[in-house]
Amino acid sequence: MSNRLDQLISHALDGRRSVHQFRQRRCVDPIDAVRVRVGPRELVNFCSNDYLGLAARYRDIVFSRTGYGAGASGLICGYTSEHAQAETELARWKGTESSILLPSGYQANLAAVQTLHAISEASGRGIRFIVDRLVHASLIDAIRQVEGWVGKSMTRVFPHNDVAKVRRLLEQADPNDTQVVVTESIFSMDGDAGDLENIAQLKSQYDFILLVDEAHATGLYGPDGAGLVAQLRLHEHVDVTITTLSKALGLVGGAVCGKQSLIESVINFGRAYIYSTSTPPLFASATRDAIQICRQEPNRRKRVLSLSRQVRSDLQEGGIDLFPGDSPIIPVLFHEESRAMEAARQLEDQGLLVLPVRPPTVPRGTSRLRITLSCEHSDSQVDQLIRAVLRIVSGLRSRTR
Repeated sequence: MSNRLDQLISHALDGRRSVHQFRQRRCVDPIDAVRVRVGPRELVNFCSNDYLGLAARYRDIVFSRTGYGAGASGLICGYTSEHAQAETELARWKGTESSILLPSGYQANLAAVQTLHAISEASGRGIRFIVDRLVHASLIDAIRQVEGWVGKSMTRVFPHNDVAKVRRLLEQADPNDTQVVVTESIFSMDGDAGDLENIAQLKSQYDFILLVDEAHATGLYGPDGAGLVAQLRLHEHVDVTITTLSKALGLVGGAVCGKQSLIESVINFGRAYIYSTSTPPLFASATRDAIQICRQEPNRRKRVLSLSRQVRSDLQEGGIDLFPGDSPIIPVLFHEESRAMEAARQLEDQGLLVLPVRPPTVPRGTSRLRITLSCEHSDSQVDQLIRAVLRIVSGLRSRTR
């Protein structure tokens, strides 16, 4: 390694350490749906996105009927009957004409944005993305990539859920540009819902494409867990739906859902799809199992949403301010990075794994504990969490008085 590279690395990482933003990995080995082993210690896991406790359900389901690797991209020889059946079932579940599987939710967002840019460009039109400031990093990265290709900014950011600002931006839009409004149904860090109904109402007055990332709503909301778009009956208003298989469905991968013509466009213009090896067939196959479980076992989502309401209520009664909502993503803000890290350390000392989330993942001044719940958490585990969080927050507040 060159001296110059050593210096660049040292400077960059030292900067992260100085503001309590240095990240490190450690092995977290699952014991069951909600217990993990970290080194010699057994902890109750309150930071996984496995909301329905399905991640451990597939150990013996699909390995015997399909292979591990796809072997090539979907346009070469990596598209199997397992992929086709999974995409058909996923589209039927989500209430769309078609869908397409990708290796991750990140790549699904990348492919969707690349496709929208390409088809707009092919028509000789510019494109502008009107983006909620709290959307996932994968959407921001996708738009920045497209901006890099074009060499100019094509983004306007609106304050979180500020539909009035969206309206003003649409009123000011260049009629020669394609307008794309980008939001989420359940936001991954704040755990609240996007104002989908009021954004959808704007479609009666303005011409725009609506892209909704349903990563953290899929499996939890709507008929058979199909998502918040389905619960609100907004299928006709949402043009592009992104979902992941790695949250409530307990698998890995992502998907773009929409009209057949949109999916054909992703196949032809979505570079993240074209130049990636396909999702392993075993995960495509397991997608159908996951959807079946969501249909047949509704008590899983009822249980986790009930736990969420309980935790939110108890924490608020204890004096902790929370964002509105009922999702199993419950952030407890500490503002300063060091306090969030100290709170996480104290929870771990009590046998609870809750990780601190710090900038740049969240805006500066909003460092937090990001609590996530599973339907598999027992009442006693949840009670232990609530008591511990209230005690730790009270202790950290008293130090500053």
